[in-house]
Amino acid sequence: MAAPTTPIDLSAAMITAPVPIGHWLAILPVAHCITLGAVLLILRAYPRLQAWLAISGLMLLALMDAALLAKVAAGGPLTMVMGRWLPPFGIAFTVDLFGALMAFTAALAALAGGIYALADIGESGRRYGFFPLLMLLMAGVTGTFLTGDIFNLYVWFEVLLISSFGLIILGSEREQIDGALKYAVLNLIATTLFLAGVGILYAIFGTLNMADIAAKATALRGTAPLMTLASLFLLAFGMKAAAFPVNFWLPASYHTPRIVVSALFAGLLTKVGIYALIRVMVMLLPVEREELGFLIALAAAATILIGALGALAENDIRRLFGYVVISGIGNMLAGVALGGIGGISGAVFYAVHSMVLMTALYLAAGEIARRGGGFSLSALGGLYRQSGGFTAVSFVLFLAACGLPPFSGFWPKVILVKASLDIGAWWLAASILTGGFLTTIAFGRLFLLAYWRPAPMALAPSRRCWRTGLSLAALTALVIGFGIAPEQLLRLSQSAAAGLVDRQAYLHSVFPGGHAP
Repeated sequence: MAAPTTPIDLSAAMITAPVPIGHWLAILPVAHCITLGAVLLILRAYPRLQAWLAISGLMLLALMDAALLAKVAAGGPLTMVMGRWLPPFGIAFTVDLFGALMAFTAALAALAGGIYALADIGESGRRYGFFPLLMLLMAGVTGTFLTGDIFNLYVWFEVLLISSFGLIILGSEREQIDGALKYAVLNLIATTLFLAGVGILYAIFGTLNMADIAAKATALRGTAPLMTLASLFLLAFGMKAAAFPVNFWLPASYHTPRIVVSALFAGLLTKVGIYALIRVMVMLLPVEREELGFLIALAAAATILIGALGALAENDIRRLFGYVVISGIGNMLAGVALGGIGGISGAVFYAVHSMVLMTALYLAAGEIARRGGGFSLSALGGLYRQSGGFTAVSFVLFLAACGLPPFSGFWPKVILVKASLDIGAWWLAASILTGGFLTTIAFGRLFLLAYWRPAPMALAPSRRCWRTGLSLAALTALVIGFGIAPEQLLRLSQSAAAGLVDRQAYLHSVFPGGHAP
């Protein structure tokens, strides 16, 4: 006869002390995005007011994320628990340096995109919900970076996925519907795999709190199918990040929406997949990540080279940039495969660089089309004669995308190549360098055809637009700043990587009195 079970005293799991004011910063950015998105939806009949409220809201979001980053950098990870229930019972928002850095960078990229949208999205697009969808997209992206609960991570994935569907079909053109179908099918498959993984994880651990999972993983490693779980998460997040061999949906869809939407997708959405991969594989399942390291490294090398070769073969600038996104994902995957503080810090640095750079590159593509009349390299030319300033900005962005000094793409590649050589993975270092070389050829071809050669026909003088110019100038300044003075970002990246590898500060934030098995 079974022994009687002792009832659980749930009152002991409730928070009785007041929550410190600073901890509200963990949830405030997400609440701000959702609230403002609802307000903007109500104001859809006032497109001009709606647009300026959205820009003001994005500025405030950047300030909130900056304050959160400063607090976490100074005092370590912080935790905010929903419903006053202590972990692992309550849903926790746990913010470490990695999540805070990604959230702040995403806010800057979204702000630049929002300002560009003032010129790119007309009254019809605003009435159909561009700015409310943008704020809901940022709610999903920010929630993903700040949550400490793995099912909550799935929920925020769904929020950003639904809002991205609305953004990709904004305009209802045939090409957009076709791109949205490809984007939706593959992302829904990835989401289904993710949900299945969450179900298996809960069956194994009996909890969804990330800190609780990380603490229990060692004891369960000998009896639970953690390798199967890690493989499932690797496939799901690799698909969302557009890693080889599940990367074909990205160049088939990212060129179809409005250019500002493409810029936001390229800058933010694939990085959410990389973030989730690093969070789960490095912090929760480090042993399984190490055992899968060679497979991840092979996928990384293939992703780098296929992305670079695809960029070299493309005639449409938007599709070319899509392959550059894929190649960059390969570099971040290489950091995950390498592990350790060196590899992970290289992946974090590259993720921040890529969020800024890819947003800027797609916005530059919009300017190329506005000035040159289209996106086809075979029909472009003469942009250098039309605008020397825009040519200089484009040249800086192209060099950064190739990983050439003295711009932001150089340093993370140096870190990743060094980390590869330190463990004898010369072939992975060679893949990173070869990808950079092929990307340089692709951008050299783009510059010669679109900028340097004479225009096939006389170009009409283009009107200057401060909105597009401001966004491009601000993002380019960040690309230059990260390259010339990388010390601060390098320090943050190394600290973020150290916090992922050594999880004690994260665990202490969630369980201040120590974890109870």
